[in-house]
Amino acid sequence: MSHFKSGGYRKLDSFTLATVIQLGTFRFCEKFLNRTNDPCGRQYDQMTQAARSGRSNIAEGSERSATSKETEMKLTSVALGSLGELRNDYETWLLRLRALPWKRMSPEACAVHGVVLDKPVFGGEDTLRESAAHLLAQTDKFAPWIESDDSITVANAMLILLNRTLNMLGSQFAAQYEAFVNGGGFREHLTTARVETRAKKEESPMCPVCGKPMVKRNSTRGEFWGCTGYTGGCRGTRPGEAKPNTPTKPTTPTPPTTTTTVTPDGRPLWVPKNPPSQTQSSLSP
Repeated sequence: MSHFKSGGYRKLDSFTLATVIQLGTFRFCEKFLNRTNDPCGRQYDQMTQAARSGRSNIAEGSERSATSKETEMKLTSVALGSLGELRNDYETWLLRLRALPWKRMSPEACAVHGVVLDKPVFGGEDTLRESAAHLLAQTDKFAPWIESDDSITVANAMLILLNRTLNMLGSQFAAQYEAFVNGGGFREHLTTARVETRAKKEESPMCPVCGKPMVKRNSTRGEFWGCTGYTGGCRGTRPGEAKPNTPTKPTTPTPPTTTTTVTPDGRPLWVPKNPPSQTQSSLSP
């Protein structure tokens, strides 16, 4: 049985950008939201919680991939929804100030798009410290925009980072779905492992197609040997013992409604089993 790998989220660019977005959102809310434009603090809570949800669900989905591909996809979908909500908040902020997002080919947008993330390298024993240093170094690359004193500049930069991260997460979700469809999830692998172990105990033959152990299966035509790699796409089979005939319950034949007699000259004569009585005959006109 092959085991799923998990916990590699620290090397994902989507996780790195989600961290930059969360840190940038904290600063944006602390600097630009106040009692005047956010008297109840609700927008502060919603934006910071959406940023946190995006980053946290990427990490949790990666950790859960070892035991449930389905859960990994669900958490990736939650991260997509949370960051999509945050993108709407930054877009609404620009509309509130009657400002437009940067044009895609504007110098400001091209400058943010042009920032390239460094490849994370964790070679020491203190992975947590190395990961934190890497995340801070990548965040500093976007400092000219996300630490600006102009809220319009910050919002525009955050929109670009969010779009970039959402595109990455969309590709991740498609890859997770493809892996689930082709290889199955954790439950499917457990079933395969259990069937293979049972097949080995039964000293079953090997599959002529893929070489995996085979297991006895039943069909309407009788028993046969089927490959334990069936869930992976193998259709190898071998003939098995014939299925014994199941005795059927005897049925009582329905008595005929007429009986047959023979005339003196040997001709057949059909006579009703229940002839009309003399009383009925005498009453007939």
